[in-house]
Amino acid sequence: MTEHAAIRCEQYLPHPPSAVWTALTDPELLARWWVPGDIKPIVGHRFTLDMGNWGLQSCEVTAADPERLLRYRFAEGSLDTTITWRLEPDGTGTRLLLEHAGFDLDSPMGKRAYEGMGEGWPYVVARIDEVLADPAA
Repeated sequence: MTEHAAIRCEQYLPHPPSAVWTALTDPELLARWWVPGDIKPIVGHRFTLDMGNWGLQSCEVTAADPERLLRYRFAEGSLDTTITWRLEPDGTGTRLLLEHAGFDLDSPMGKRAYEGMGEGWPYVVARIDEVLADPAA
């Protein structure tokens, strides 16, 4: 039986949900805190993320509720995982919750990706604050 795992990460960002939503859905900002990609927050939109040494990864938006929720399939045909971003207003800022789910731990590639991304996601998510703090940079 295949075991599937999820990575969960939570980050408070001192920016309103509208700004955090823009960081998640604007290709220019996305490239500054994570990777280049032609993302659009429209259900059914197919896009790619340029993961550098790991190549172009095919994705498809499966849910988009502005300033609340963005979900997309990630690395279709290889990892076949799902990334879900939830935004919750928190005072004058936003609590951002990430769930990267569906890692096949019975697969060597799935297990390596789960371990590597599990360590990396907290650092990547924290970079959103840096980009939003200085959007002109």
